[in-house]
Amino acid sequence: MIPETTASAATRASKQRKNSHDEANSSAAVNQSEDESGNENRQKSARRRKKAHTGSENVKRKRAKASGSSRAGGSEHVEAVTLFQVLTMGRGAMQTVIDDWIEAYQKDRDTSLLDLISFYIQCSGCKGVVTAEMCQSGEDSELRSKMVEELDEVSGLQYKKFLAFPWILTVTWPLDTDNVDYPLIQSGPEGRWFFSEFCDFMSVLVSQCQHSVIFDSYLMNTLISLLTELSDSLVRAFRHTCTLAAVKLLSSLVAVALSLSVGIENSQKLYEVQKRKTRQRSNVQHERIEKKVTEGKRAEIESMMDILFKGVFLKRYRDVLPEIRSICMEELGLWMKLYSSAFLNDSYLKYMGWMMHDKIPDVRLKCVLGLQGLYVDPQLLPKLDLFTSRFKDRLISMTLDKDNEVAVQTMKLLLLISRTSDDALSPEDYQQLLQLVYSSQRPLAAAAGELLFSRLLNTAGPTSDTEDEIHKVEVHKQHTSRLKALLQFYQESELHKHVVYLVDSLWDVGAALLKDWPTLTSILLQDPSSQGPGLTCAQQTVLVEILVASVRQAAEGPSLAGRSGAKKVMNAKERKIQNDDCTKLTDHFLVVLPKLLSKFSESSDCVASLMKIPQFFLPECPDSDNTQAVSALTAEMETVLEHHAGPSVLEAAARTSLSLSGGGTASSATARDARDSVVQSWVDQLTALLGDALKGDSFSADEEKTGDILAKLKKLRAFHNCHNLLRWNLFELLSPLLSVESSEGGAPPEVLLEVLQCLSSCMIWSLSTSTDTLTSREKAVAQRLQLRLFCERGHHCLSHSDPRVQQQAFLGVCDVLTAHSFQLQVWDPSCFGPLLYTPSPKLQRALSTFVCMHVFTGPDCESQSGVSGNSEEERLEELHKRRNMLAAFCKLIVHRVLEMSMAAEVFIYYMKYYNEFGDIIKETMCRTRQMDKIESARTLVLCLQQLLVRLKREQESGGAHPGVQTFTSIRELARRFALSLGDQFKFRECVVMIHRNGIEFVFSEFSQTAETPTPPYLSYLPILSEFSSKLLKPDKKTVFSYLQKHTAEKVIDLREESWQPLLYYRASLLAAAEGEDAASYVSSDRKYLPSRSKLKLEGFPLSPSDSKVAKVRKSSFSPSHQEKTADTDPFSIPVEPPAKRSNIQGTVLSILNEADDHTVEVEL
Repeated sequence: MIPETTASAATRASKQRKNSHDEANSSAAVNQSEDESGNENRQKSARRRKKAHTGSENVKRKRAKASGSSRAGGSEHVEAVTLFQVLTMGRGAMQTVIDDWIEAYQKDRDTSLLDLISFYIQCSGCKGVVTAEMCQSGEDSELRSKMVEELDEVSGLQYKKFLAFPWILTVTWPLDTDNVDYPLIQSGPEGRWFFSEFCDFMSVLVSQCQHSVIFDSYLMNTLISLLTELSDSLVRAFRHTCTLAAVKLLSSLVAVALSLSVGIENSQKLYEVQKRKTRQRSNVQHERIEKKVTEGKRAEIESMMDILFKGVFLKRYRDVLPEIRSICMEELGLWMKLYSSAFLNDSYLKYMGWMMHDKIPDVRLKCVLGLQGLYVDPQLLPKLDLFTSRFKDRLISMTLDKDNEVAVQTMKLLLLISRTSDDALSPEDYQQLLQLVYSSQRPLAAAAGELLFSRLLNTAGPTSDTEDEIHKVEVHKQHTSRLKALLQFYQESELHKHVVYLVDSLWDVGAALLKDWPTLTSILLQDPSSQGPGLTCAQQTVLVEILVASVRQAAEGPSLAGRSGAKKVMNAKERKIQNDDCTKLTDHFLVVLPKLLSKFSESSDCVASLMKIPQFFLPECPDSDNTQAVSALTAEMETVLEHHAGPSVLEAAARTSLSLSGGGTASSATARDARDSVVQSWVDQLTALLGDALKGDSFSADEEKTGDILAKLKKLRAFHNCHNLLRWNLFELLSPLLSVESSEGGAPPEVLLEVLQCLSSCMIWSLSTSTDTLTSREKAVAQRLQLRLFCERGHHCLSHSDPRVQQQAFLGVCDVLTAHSFQLQVWDPSCFGPLLYTPSPKLQRALSTFVCMHVFTGPDCESQSGVSGNSEEERLEELHKRRNMLAAFCKLIVHRVLEMSMAAEVFIYYMKYYNEFGDIIKETMCRTRQMDKIESARTLVLCLQQLLVRLKREQESGGAHPGVQTFTSIRELARRFALSLGDQFKFRECVVMIHRNGIEFVFSEFSQTAETPTPPYLSYLPILSEFSSKLLKPDKKTVFSYLQKHTAEKVIDLREESWQPLLYYRASLLAAAEGEDAASYVSSDRKYLPSRSKLKLEGFPLSPSDSKVAKVRKSSFSPSHQEKTADTDPFSIPVEPPAKRSNIQGTVLSILNEADDHTVEVEL
């Protein structure tokens, strides 16, 4: 936007009188108004997808404009089209328009230069005005001192005057330009499109000018001067746009210099050829002259590059804007790679090293990516030795960068360095880098795995002409050496529980070695005496884990818990590879796995790992080939189970048996028959053992028999978790063990733990399969009797002396009741329905009391749980158990097994145990609110009232119980409850009910006398005021009227300290109605009262003060009066009828009386 100026013609008249008429026309041709420019900026996105004919029209306009600039007088109006519109046409049209611009420049360079200057100003998003005038000399010191950037606060404009010789440009723009989004920082595809098109424009401009006007000492001088001045501006838009233009211009000049270098080399070669072939001096002289001319052009280009580097890069590579720093580092890496003879030296490399310490991840990433392009070229490595030694430590530390992409690319850069130089990294450096194979980020771990494979495992194999000539023994030795190196690395890392992560890290580069299962199994099965020294026992255990991990990786892919960044969706090729791998491992391990189980049958860890392999078999295998192999495998598993009863072995065996017997093939039938045979033998043995141990009402068995019973129970429990064993009627077999009193010779706690888990599995299987099994009322009644019996026995076990038995009984009862609730929800009404079972009130109270006593335990109660003074790991394990118990209890509330009001005993600990159980309690509050908003809000009210009543009792008794919360904590809890309500319109009825309930709690049962001038629970009103902000304006006035109705019959003196809670609550309602705070209303009310003590907002007295009321009027409050007031209730929202309205205070006191009894009632 360069308006017409008279100073331009006046300045040029002294020296260029001949061209004054043409120059005036050129100035007029590029003049544009500010509004027109702004309109172009607003419409640039609409013009970005113009068709090809639109570009040709602009070309014609440009030609018309160029020809019209030479016309005399300027009588005809020619439409001015700026170069800014070229960005909307694409690269093809861009070349044509730039060619026309070059043609116009050769005819009238001043006008064309003004077009180019206007282009850069518009690309900066400037909506201001640019004025231009000619200067006679660029060396004038007085003129240089006037090149400043000024701010005029009066007019609201900012000025920048700078020299782009031979032009003196003045840019004027509004003050808020720096806050407006200019094209380069636009979000979305528009910003990316403009960036790409702008860079293409710079490249095309230089490439089209490189054979003509680029060497005229006028165009490039003006352009470099313009970009240097604007890139140093205080305005971010100018600085960012022109810095990008300058570095892209330098990159284009690098391309020109490279082409000139190629021309020089070709001229030199041609000169040598001509010198040998002919003796004519003229041809040789011509080649020498052409070479010198080309060298002169290259020197001129290098001079331009040096000016741009010093004038722009050195000032902007540390710019405050991260985008500018990223641009500089990205282009610097490109310059060093393309034009290494000039840029690849320590003087330029130091900027890369310095900016690797930048605080912005993108800047560090650009540095690393630029260095990768340098280290990948072997010819450039000798120039990087000093840089590598100087910045090696920084590169190693960047593998732990907080930005994952920077860490991954740095690891890839170090991999390139390690491949190109053996001594660049020390053994200590490798030790630090290779530990990253256990990283939680899979891309970083995979890069570290590639480094590990190339450093330790990628050893050269035996050389031969054909592969058939390699002896199998040599191949076996090669794989053995690789695996031993891997085992040694794993053992030295001292992270012996991360084998699956190590295999996952090596999978991308070493899958061929890890999937060579025949070699792995042959190494495990080899006899050390026959083929030299084999693996040690520790190495064999690790190799078994690697084998199982490779099988899992091939069958399931890179999906590990605790490791992110893996590819979640596989393409068709990857799915085919996975299917082929599963087929191969199924065919191989069906034959080999029994041998491995037989060899490692004495090691529980090895057999537990090996028995996981059949879980990854493909079930669609031919029956004729697998039946015999499956029989051998199940027989070997049965042999293993006879010797081991550990939880890991039993769980693996149960899951594997489920996997083998799950299909409908002949091999699955064989596996089911083997499972049934094993379970039947266990049941028969257990029946015989229990027949001898249970005599009357006592359990009597020696240590050996007790161990046998415990082993059989563990096996049945593990298999019952995965398999339906209801036909063996384990419930009738094991339930008598729970009826024996522990004081009268009951079963040991270890036996009771297994029995409880077995019975719980029995009930859950019975409830989950009831759709198919309950075909008559008799079966439904029998199932209900079993459910009732289990709950009664579990209730009885809650008072057991061993805490482990108590916890297991609690979890079992909760799980079974939850399963029964789910059974009722999914039942088909058309079928015969199950009978509803409701837990007894005693059982419900026992479950609630158990949660309060065993879950919400403070630091002083940890000794009861047996974790006092133990390690951090044991403390976390104990916390995990407590969280499981709380979650099981909350499920009963969410699934409507227990009344929602019982959640109040959990909600009261929301703030006190927020760090331990806050997520569980918050989720329970959300679920209950989805079930019934009103009932959920009533539960919150009940929770707050219980806490207040407990606090008042504690203060009246004079004791200090550590479990009682303070008044401040109760108010904080109410505040958090209010914040959880969220939308005022959605929870309008809930908030109104909370206030109504709170007012009734304070005033309903209160009769004013001389001894009790104030309600005993008046201090509940400040707690209730935390919900005032959630009231809508109409409801605030209604609640205030409801409060006035309850306090109208009572003598209230707000000057008394005992009535301050009421004053504060009234103020919160009035302040909320007017949009002010309660403190201002309290102060305004107190302003007209006699001077009293300062109102304490953090707490209020919980009992009336001893001050006497001068005149007390007897209250006329009565039940009949309550009914009368209920009929004239000002609330517009319907409430419960009086017949169903519960006595809130009586409910709270009754619940507290039950909660104070810390003994669990046992129903016999």
